[in-house]
Amino acid sequence: MLVDRYAYSNRWRAASPEAKATFAAGGFIAAFGAGRPSAALTVAVVMALVTIGGARVPLTVWLRVAVAPLGFLLVGMLSLVFSVDAVGDGALSLRWLPDGWEPVFRLGTRSIAALSALLFLALTTPLLDIVALLRRLRVPATLLDLMVLCYRTLFVLTDAAQAMRTAQAARLGYATARGTFNSLGLLLANLTVQVWERSRAMQRAAQSRNGDGAWRFLEHDGAMPHRELALALSGAVLLVAYAFGNP
Repeated sequence: MLVDRYAYSNRWRAASPEAKATFAAGGFIAAFGAGRPSAALTVAVVMALVTIGGARVPLTVWLRVAVAPLGFLLVGMLSLVFSVDAVGDGALSLRWLPDGWEPVFRLGTRSIAALSALLFLALTTPLLDIVALLRRLRVPATLLDLMVLCYRTLFVLTDAAQAMRTAQAARLGYATARGTFNSLGLLLANLTVQVWERSRAMQRAAQSRNGDGAWRFLEHDGAMPHRELALALSGAVLLVAYAFGNP
């Protein structure tokens, strides 16, 4: 997967997960504390520049990862602008947001800033390092096991979908529009069965190894550099101070 690939290959891969999580947390707090849309956009730009310029994640990759949540955000903002009310005789009335566009812009820019902070953490820190950090923070083991299981299931789902699509394409399943819709329907139906069967196989494999405790794996080794944590904390404090200083 694209996010996982750059999480392992970026410039700050070996940096302390605690430092990266601290800076990302500062970005989240600044995003929700920014009172003006311009302040929230500034936070978003700073987090994006740190990810692209500091961690050396390509701009095209950042945009490809961000385009789906940004599209979802745009649809959500449009749903807040308009409201449909029922009037007499069963007719519908389309109304605008009474307070204008300012609340929508404020919510949208805050969400973009929070997304930028999330992408910084996701594109610079592998999930296993994040899970190890959460374990050190005493997060319940059951929740962490569910995170790892969902993480693994994503790869199983992707592999199964790619294999089935390749087989369908080899049989000219996507040569026509009608064939494309038919092939997609068959792919989704077979994919559901495949995921169910592979999930049961993973459960049986865990039970055969007496897997009745928390899952363990290799964690980030080495002492946490105090310089990295100090820099991350300073950057987070500056972002939070700027956001709350522009109410």
